[in-house]
Amino acid sequence: MSKHRIYTTSFASVYPHYVAKAEKKGRTKAEVDEIIRWLTGYDGKALQRELDKKTDFETFFATAPNMNPARSLITGVVCGVRVETVEEPLMKEIRYLDKLVDELAKGKAMDKILRK
Repeated sequence: MSKHRIYTTSFASVYPHYVAKAEKKGRTKAEVDEIIRWLTGYDGKALQRELDKKTDFETFFATAPNMNPARSLITGVVCGVRVETVEEPLMKEIRYLDKLVDELAKGKAMDKILRK
């Protein structure tokens, strides 16, 4: 069975789309970065290094310093997929990030997005 194409896609190539989606709705790059840091445990410098290295999604999540245990509280539908039913672990992590950015773009408050 071959890997899904997104796994070998550079995180840096998708990141601007996350930022653009947020900014189009009046949110900021800083908020997108905060979401990514909350989810993965990367600090600002480490996140920038991963972007500069053009790390693929598989490596980005595999080497994340501290995946947030509260991410299991992320539920709902993104891209027509209910995130809590995704069985493949890496795809689930990607969908979690997609859902968080989607919530940001829809105007949800940061404390709600970060499950505080």
